[in-house]
Amino acid sequence: MLELIKQPWHWAVAGLLIGLTVPTLLLIGNKKFGVSSSLRHICAMCIPAKIPFFKYEWKKEIWNLLFVLGVFIGAIIATTFLSNPNTIVVAESTKASLAQYGITDYSQIMPAQIFNIENILTLKGFFFFVFGGFLVGFGTRYAGGCTSGHSIMGISNLQIPSLIATCCFMAGGFFSANVLMPLIFKLL
Repeated sequence: MLELIKQPWHWAVAGLLIGLTVPTLLLIGNKKFGVSSSLRHICAMCIPAKIPFFKYEWKKEIWNLLFVLGVFIGAIIATTFLSNPNTIVVAESTKASLAQYGITDYSQIMPAQIFNIENILTLKGFFFFVFGGFLVGFGTRYAGGCTSGHSIMGISNLQIPSLIATCCFMAGGFFSANVLMPLIFKLL
């Protein structure tokens, strides 16, 4: 059984499980699926200042913090005990495109040429981790939620703002991958 779990699964399995999370949360307790709001809950719990944005009944959202903690613990368990021992398969056309940017190591899920300790304190690391993290956080707050909240929960509830936000997320991702990333790699 453990060998079956370690093998790559078809993307539709994860999609089905994530898709079933939305009605399950709604049916069990009228809860909304989303991850980015957990940072707000943590800040409301830990910051005693009288900031209006953090003054609400965060204790009603403790389930969301437990959900995110479960995701974190699940990721640790999966990477520690359930990693696929086989080589990661990358399409040849993708390898050719990534080789132009100096990415040739596919031994891990994340490219080692970008995601390593040495890169954190470089200009490239600043762009990828600090500036990129700021943009993700700013965009999440500006859009009123993250991709999981809008794309999974919002669209399933037929919310037009979530559809618009998801289209903007996708357009931003395509623009970043095809225009910004090549520029950043050339400059750095």
